[in-house]
Amino acid sequence: MLSSCGVLVAVMQTIVVPLLPQLPALTHSKPADVSWLVTVTLLTGAVFTPLLGRAGDMYGKRKVLLIALASMVLGSLLCAISSLLPVLILGRGFQGAAVAVVPLGISILRDELPPERVIPSIAIMSSTLGVGAAFGIPAATLVVESLNWHTMFWICLGLGLLNIAAVLLVVPESKLRSSGRFDILGALGLSGFLVCLLLAVSKGSAWGWGSPKTVGLFVAALAIVPLWGWYELRSATPLVDLRVSARPAVLFTNLAALLIGFAFYANSLSTAQLVQEPKSTGYGLGASIVVSGLCLLPGGVAMVLLSPVSARISKARGPRFTLAVASGLMALGYLVRLFTSGNLAAIVVGATVVSAGTAVAYSALPALIMHAVPVTETAAANGLNTLMRTIGQAVCSAIVVTVLTNVVATHSGVTAPTLHAYLLVFVIAGICALVAVGLTLLIPARRAVPARHPELAEAGRTT
Repeated sequence: MLSSCGVLVAVMQTIVVPLLPQLPALTHSKPADVSWLVTVTLLTGAVFTPLLGRAGDMYGKRKVLLIALASMVLGSLLCAISSLLPVLILGRGFQGAAVAVVPLGISILRDELPPERVIPSIAIMSSTLGVGAAFGIPAATLVVESLNWHTMFWICLGLGLLNIAAVLLVVPESKLRSSGRFDILGALGLSGFLVCLLLAVSKGSAWGWGSPKTVGLFVAALAIVPLWGWYELRSATPLVDLRVSARPAVLFTNLAALLIGFAFYANSLSTAQLVQEPKSTGYGLGASIVVSGLCLLPGGVAMVLLSPVSARISKARGPRFTLAVASGLMALGYLVRLFTSGNLAAIVVGATVVSAGTAVAYSALPALIMHAVPVTETAAANGLNTLMRTIGQAVCSAIVVTVLTNVVATHSGVTAPTLHAYLLVFVIAGICALVAVGLTLLIPARRAVPARHPELAEAGRTT
């Protein structure tokens, strides 16, 4: 049931992507303004994931989970009833905040399930971020082709209400709490840093990387970081325990998560656009929006099937081994994509291999985090790990957009990215996956694990 919540909020992240070419006409807005429907979701997701994770540790994970789901429902309602761009942006902001459902769900599973079920369950819950994103685009394309575009938001609203009812009926409230007061100044500092950084990264291509706005935001982000870190290290109850986050087991896992998030998102962004490129480019297939969305569907199916497999590998060999194999599989998928960009079936195979690696990686990440943090900080620590994936996706989006809009050629009066532009994206993403392998190998093989979860200790000894 918690997994269905995770899939739904992950679908929210990509559900408007197929609509972006049509939204300027539908909302009577400029294309640059419509892009805020993606940017605002990214920003609110990044800001609220660590904040709600910490709030869950302190005030109750089930309570905060319900607040996150209610935010998603409210956002869906706003998007369903209006075509006004300001209202849609507000709604998308509420939807983005709901990404915190995933780390909160992982923490609830750790607190409530018997030891033998913890690793398989958190593997499935963590992978919902990838599964939902993989299914979101093809589902949205089918709805947009056959129904009114508001329909997809009404569907998500109904599913959100069902999830809230199910949580109220099935999910117990955890008795585990962390002590102290909520770190308001720490929350404001982290929020300010994330807004400045991700806004600059997301809009830099449109504003210009050397524009005063972009440079100013990067400078502000760099200025906030040391002040925020200084305060957090001196706080009795910090929002983010930087001493714990600096442990190699946590640090290298989070850095690997950032690169894996980058490599995963490059696959989603490039595949749909590549197959839609016109045949006049010499490599494009001229596929429809529905076909381009369906190209990602096998990857989504692979993610569903491989999440339990990932848990079994982690139990037998340890999550560090699992993450290294998954990152290597993603790199292999991009190697395949370098030589198969002119054939639809081969494109689908390459994209599916990357998605398979993503599923295994996303399933292993929370197990590695939980090896290294106290049980009272599980939601906050997994929220930070989810945040790192989000930052990786934001950076990926900026780089992909920059490459595909600058490495272009004109054929038959149509300007489009060259094949080399797509190949460059694949090379960058493949290198990120390979670096993630190296970071994974730096994670210490042995970690202290709370006695409450001996199955994690067993997995840790085998890594």
